Amino acid sequence: MSLLHLVFGGRVSDPQTLDFTDLKDIDVVGIFPDYKSAEKAWRAAAQRTVDDAEMKYVVVHLHRLLEPDIALTPKS
Repeated sequence: MSLLHLVFGGRVSDPQTLDFTDLKDIDVVGIFPDYKSAEKAWRAAAQRTVDDAEMKYVVVHLHRLLEPDIALTPKS
């Protein structure tokens, strides 16, 4: 199974939460085959909005959502 990762972001009401204010404006950066490439995309997206405290980007481990019972390796 591929270790898929989703990177997305948007405006949040509080930077310490994941309460996105407008789901229609979510920026889906992409789906990546490994954490390393997802992290690289996340860093690039987050860096573009570094001056806007209300913008937040996240990496979601899709493989953990799709098959939560599979044992994870440390590099996932």
